[in-house]
Amino acid sequence: MPSDVSGDLVATHVLEFPGGYTRTTGPVIGRFLTELRDRRLVGVRTAGGRVLVPPLEYDPDTGEPVTEEYVEVGPAGTVEAWAWVGSPRPGHPLDRPFAWALIELDGADTALVHAVDAGSPKALRPGLRVRPRWRGVTTGHITDIECFVPEVTSLVAPVRAEYRVTPGRALTRFLKGVRDGRFVGGRCTDCAAVYVPYRESCPACGSVIEEEVEVADTGTVTTFAINNLPDPRAPEVPFVSAYVLLDGADTPVIALIGGVPAREVRQGMRVRAVWVPPEERTLSMTNVKWFEPTGEPDADLDDSTGGA
Repeated sequence: MPSDVSGDLVATHVLEFPGGYTRTTGPVIGRFLTELRDRRLVGVRTAGGRVLVPPLEYDPDTGEPVTEEYVEVGPAGTVEAWAWVGSPRPGHPLDRPFAWALIELDGADTALVHAVDAGSPKALRPGLRVRPRWRGVTTGHITDIECFVPEVTSLVAPVRAEYRVTPGRALTRFLKGVRDGRFVGGRCTDCAAVYVPYRESCPACGSVIEEEVEVADTGTVTTFAINNLPDPRAPEVPFVSAYVLLDGADTPVIALIGGVPAREVRQGMRVRAVWVPPEERTLSMTNVKWFEPTGEPDADLDDSTGGA
């Protein structure tokens, strides 16, 4: 008999059934496995009305024999608890990380232990809805269910909308100004407010606007948002979109901010429009690439600055 490094006698014993170990299932478990072979899940009802899955021959609460009423359950269920397996072993049902989970199938009152192929532990949570993924060939064994997988609750679909916009007289007037490197607004004759873009009526008092006013291409950031999703118009990611109150206007315009890290943008920052070259301009706001800091001291914002 060999000894280990400590000098103690050791021996290896192997218990093996090369031809397989055969056991009878009994009527209850046999019914469960037969239904599995046909890709159905059933439980058995107790005298107290509970449905046990997997079925048992006796009620675990009372010890009484179960009834002969079999109830089809699932196939979907809800995860109650789980343990993540980061390094599967050779005998595990999956060759990639998965979870052992307690799954209460719809219509059952007890939980079934099985594998859940969730992809990541972050995808698991109490209440997660799952469904069985069956093997191609079923034989009447619990492994006929390869594993459970989460129900589809979201999908990624490309979205694209293409439409044509015909500007009215007021917007055309404004865009022609932008094409020429100017911001054109309109002044209300009654309340004296200057609106950019140009419009034909005052939203405050309803008066007709007939006076065209050119305002500066410099202004002040009144409020802004930092965006972390890519945008083909943006100088970089993250980028800032902001409301800029142009000098001489009473309403802000929304624009991108460039030439400065996103973390340095602030309310009150003085900015100037960066125009594309004249030969590239069209009747579009894309004539303004973005606004960048002027280097001037920040403006002192108060309630009179407007904003969003």
